[in-house]
Amino acid sequence: MWYLKMHAILALCGMTGVLLVTRFWPRNKRILMLLFNLCFLLVFSVKLLAFYLVYTILNYIGYVCLCRTETSRRLAFAGLIVLNVAAVASARIYGMTFSVQLVFTLGLIYNVLKVIDALYFAYYFGKEGRSGLIDYANYILFIPTFTSGPILKFRDFMADARQPYRMTPELFEANVKRIILGLFKKVVLVPPMWDVFYKVLKQPELHTHESLFLMIWFYILIYFDFSGYSDIAIGFGRMMGYTVPENFKRPFLSPTLTQYWRNWHATLGDWFRDHLFMLVSRRTPTRSMAAGLSVLIMVSIGLWHGFTPLYLGWGIYHGILLALENILQKTTVNKRKVSKAYFYFRVALVQLAVVAAVIVYSENNETVLRIYRGLLSLPSFSFLRVV
Repeated sequence: MWYLKMHAILALCGMTGVLLVTRFWPRNKRILMLLFNLCFLLVFSVKLLAFYLVYTILNYIGYVCLCRTETSRRLAFAGLIVLNVAAVASARIYGMTFSVQLVFTLGLIYNVLKVIDALYFAYYFGKEGRSGLIDYANYILFIPTFTSGPILKFRDFMADARQPYRMTPELFEANVKRIILGLFKKVVLVPPMWDVFYKVLKQPELHTHESLFLMIWFYILIYFDFSGYSDIAIGFGRMMGYTVPENFKRPFLSPTLTQYWRNWHATLGDWFRDHLFMLVSRRTPTRSMAAGLSVLIMVSIGLWHGFTPLYLGWGIYHGILLALENILQKTTVNKRKVSKAYFYFRVALVQLAVVAAVIVYSENNETVLRIYRGLLSLPSFSFLRVV
């Protein structure tokens, strides 16, 4: 993640300065932003730049063809999506060379979502949805959100691209404060929190209270880690004239899981809800359909994180809980219409449900199973191990 490297921070600050100096040139945040994106990738890795030049141009050709074509639109639309998903899935399933791993680490699983969003726009709007190569390339290669989001919507990004660069003193101050807050989380809070996590994890044997501590601690840790990254991305993105959406909207005060997943990593959940729903049904869903879609969406999000049994189980677990909320009509709680005790009781239940599975994000099977064994005070039986 390049936001922790000083030369990357200086480059982003320098680009902001260039945009401020050239703010009277109507095309500054389009032309200069593209040059910055390309130069940044070139300095970071020639292989990464070469890959993304090919990736962006090929997908732009597919996007333009989909905008123009009048026949077999549905087939072309589905084919382009399948090709993008298959490329990501194949590399994950069959292994990755160092070069491919580098590409994945630096954003392909996020950028493929942006490519698909652009294809949706082309499919539903046709010629009216076409944008130029410069803006399309900026959308895919936008450095502030390149590695881990927040996920930009094609329609919103293109609307911003048509607007001249504007920066008021109030916006500048707010964005600088946002960047500082993100750096504080990432640089000051997160490293010592990881040290504590690993120190407790190294205990010869975990017991219930230690496993509980690790699960809660890890939950808070990844919040500071990822929300800190999002703060930096949002701050720099807005300094460069593009509205980067919020990714964390007070998730710890969500009284239902449905509301929680609209507040935690909000742009990812919104992307899967919007796109999978449009594929499955454009009608108002019944309760049973909404329940089924909830399972499909959460399993898809789980597999998007990784093709492992743990992530699959995580997706099924959250999908079933969301399905139950839909079937029982418990998807929302209006704070103004219920007592404080009931509201915070529901908030506590949601946090308990999230904490129960959050350790899966550690992406280490042995760590996850060791913590669960400690939670249940079970010995390390061989049948509990994941091969």
